[in-house]
Amino acid sequence: MTTLLDALVIDMGGTNIRLGLLAQNLLVPQYVETYEIDAFPSLADVISLFLSKAPPHAIKQACIDVATPVTGDLIKLTNHDWSFSISAIGQQFGFQRVKVINDFTALALSIPLLSPNELKLVGQGSADPDGTIGLLGPGTGLGVSGLVRSAAGLYPISGEGGHVTIGARNARELAIFSAFWERYGHMSAERLLSGTGLEEIYVVIAKLNGIEAEPLLPEEISARAVNKSCPICIEVMNMFCEWLGIVSANLVLTLGATGGLYIGGGIVPKLGDYFIKSNFREMFETKGRFQNFMRGIPVYIINADQPALRGAASALSVRFERIGLTWRA
Repeated sequence: MTTLLDALVIDMGGTNIRLGLLAQNLLVPQYVETYEIDAFPSLADVISLFLSKAPPHAIKQACIDVATPVTGDLIKLTNHDWSFSISAIGQQFGFQRVKVINDFTALALSIPLLSPNELKLVGQGSADPDGTIGLLGPGTGLGVSGLVRSAAGLYPISGEGGHVTIGARNARELAIFSAFWERYGHMSAERLLSGTGLEEIYVVIAKLNGIEAEPLLPEEISARAVNKSCPICIEVMNMFCEWLGIVSANLVLTLGATGGLYIGGGIVPKLGDYFIKSNFREMFETKGRFQNFMRGIPVYIINADQPALRGAASALSVRFERIGLTWRA
C-alpha cells in the first residue's frame, strides 16, 4: 500500500533551499529536492516547481524553517533579499496549516533523531544524558540554538546568538575587526563565523598585508588553507577555527550545556580532519577557572543527511505547537 504524502517540509538557508514530502507523523522525508535560492524570484516559485515534479501527494500541512527571526506573518531572510507571507503561502497552495520556525530550531529538533554514525566527536568529553544541549553552525550565516530539558522531554531554544558581539584578543585581530566596526558599527560572531565572513576577512587581511585580494569563494579559501597554498587563507581559517571554539564555549557556559555542543551548518563538516586538528578544541577549553569543566564537554560535528528537514518534520508535532508561528486555513 502506498503511503500518502500529505506534509511538506522546507529548510531555507541563505544560499540553498531544501524541500521534502513526507507522510504525516513520519520524520524522514520520502522525496527531497535542493535548489539554489538565487535561481528563483520567490518561495512560491520554488514550491510550485517542486510540487509539479513530486510523486502523487495531497498536502495538508507544511513546516518551513527559515534563517531569520520568526516574529510575524511577513518573513524576511537575514542574509538574502527573499521575503514571503506565511498566510499567502498557505492560501496560494491550499494548505490547511503552515508552521514557520527558525532554521536552527529545526536543526536542534533533529539532534535526538540522529544516530551515532551521523556524528563525529571532536576531542574528549562525555555527555550528561540529563543535560542541556548547545548547538551552533556556520553556513551562509551563523545559526545558534539548543535543547533544554522539560517534563515533556527536550524542548528547543529559538534565538539569534550568531549576532553576539565579539572583541579582539590581540593587535592583529584589533586591526581586522576595526575594518568591520568602521563598515557595520558592530563586530558580531557571524561577521567572522560564516561563509560571507570568510570572504570579508580574507579581503581585509589582504588589504592589511598590502596584497590585492583575489575573488575567492568561501570554499576556495578553505581549500587553499587545507592544502597550505595561501598564507592569507591559512590565517583566515586559523582565526575561524579559534573563534568558533571561543564562541562555542561561551554558548556552553551560558546554557550550562553539559549534554554537549553540536556543530552543524555547511562549513565545518566539509573541513574534515583539518578542523579536528585545528586549535578549535584548545580555544574551546581555554576558559580559566572553568578549563576542567570545559574539558568534560563533548563536541559533535553533525554529518547527517538533511537533518533540518527531519527537525522541521518533528516540529509539526502538537508538542511543539508554541514554537514559531502557525497559520491555519
